[in-house]
Amino acid sequence: MKAFIEKEAQEKAKEIKLKADEEYEIEKASIVRSETAAIDSVYEQKLKKASLAQQITKSTIANKTRLRVLATKEEVLNEIFENAESELKKITDKKSDYKPILVGLIEEGVLALYEEKVTIKVREQDAALAKEAAEEAAKAFESKSKFSVDIQVDESDYLSKDIAGGVIVVNGTGKIEVNNTLEERLKLLSEEALPGLRLELFGPSATRKFFD
Repeated sequence: MKAFIEKEAQEKAKEIKLKADEEYEIEKASIVRSETAAIDSVYEQKLKKASLAQQITKSTIANKTRLRVLATKEEVLNEIFENAESELKKITDKKSDYKPILVGLIEEGVLALYEEKVTIKVREQDAALAKEAAEEAAKAFESKSKFSVDIQVDESDYLSKDIAGGVIVVNGTGKIEVNNTLEERLKLLSEEALPGLRLELFGPSATRKFFD
């Protein structure tokens, strides 16, 4: 009987150990799965954060690069127009080249006002040449309008000596002006030519969907 009890006890102990080992393995596997899932979740979150940070960095770099490119393009265009203004000043230094330009600018202003009496404002150094140009412009106007015009140089209010040249034509009442200074004409020309210049220098814009 004693031997039987000992044997039963040993078998029971063995059974308990086997069950305990089995439960241990099950619990261990459960803990491992839980920890692995937690690690995967943390890793996934970190990966998402890293990916988002990378996208933000790329976007920031792309934006800064785009702004630098735009700034460089503007510098190039500004340099072109500054050089053009310098060339205009050279032209006004040579009377034989400047006079026909002045005649055209005066005539254009007079035609715009279409009055019998106007005054013109010029730089002081252009006053004498402007009087000669005014006579030619008056004749050209008369041939087109069929009535004469009196063009007087305003010697009491000269334009700044710092401008490139040109003329401002003022009507008889002094209330309407036509700005035909070289700076103003260059400004208008630059606005008209800007789209074409951009296309010629830099090619079509990657972001522009419609073209003229």
